[in-house]
Amino acid sequence: MSRLVDLRTHVPTLTPTTGRPAVLDTFATIGLDELLERASLQTRVDRKYVVPRVALDGLLGGLDESTQLLQIGGDDTFAYESVYFDTADLASYLGAARRRRRRFKVRTRTYVDSDECFVEVKTRGPRGATVKNRLPYDPDARDRLTTEAMGFAGDVLDDMDVPAPDDTLFTPTLISRYRRTTFLLPGGATDPWSRPAPDARMTVDTDLSWTTLGPEGVRTLPVPHLVVVETKTGSTPSAADRLLWRHGYRPVRISKYGTGMAALHPHLPATPWRRVLDKHVTTPPTPR
Repeated sequence: MSRLVDLRTHVPTLTPTTGRPAVLDTFATIGLDELLERASLQTRVDRKYVVPRVALDGLLGGLDESTQLLQIGGDDTFAYESVYFDTADLASYLGAARRRRRRFKVRTRTYVDSDECFVEVKTRGPRGATVKNRLPYDPDARDRLTTEAMGFAGDVLDDMDVPAPDDTLFTPTLISRYRRTTFLLPGGATDPWSRPAPDARMTVDTDLSWTTLGPEGVRTLPVPHLVVVETKTGSTPSAADRLLWRHGYRPVRISKYGTGMAALHPHLPATPWRRVLDKHVTTPPTPR
């Protein structure tokens, strides 16, 4: 694949959240500090589901009545932007596409409404658990990695025994944007025979779009009909997982980076995300 054109001159102005689904009014709320205290889960098991947007309100209405909705400053739906970085030979993408055990992901994540930003490195821990390490970052530098950020990424990969890529110069390759709502899922036993589970989290991402650059120029793929629901638990599935299963939704392989790159660059290997691509990602990219 040709080296992608530098994204930094093409990152548009960030737009805060302006709307929210009415069904959210039915939930009790929780603050960020309490949510993090009860279910921070930096090391966790993630289960991802793809749900049609038209089915979302009904599913949310079926959650346990003790489920709480994250609210910050009176708001509960927040705009996110992630800029993903990779090497010229796409070591991060190909590690995921080929299901390498020691794969990794490097990105900046911006919480648009609060103008907070972090540089993050995600790796795989024991038994497939996701491990995320991050540092506060300048939002104005979100489209590039500083020398300090490069060093941080390298140190994390070393600590997690991830083989160093041949080319350790990470450049921006993909932007994902979406609006996120976060729920605290109450713990406890899901049936009389189960060991009580700890509190967990669930995120619901709507209004997803991907933007990338290549020989064809800047391209954006919006997928408003697709909702990504992700539960972040310990080893025990949550009540929300069981609700999704009862409605016929099963965990799928979807990575915002991997799926977005595969959709916008169809010549790339995409075996882990082929089912989601074929079933859900049907909108053609729109040039900017």
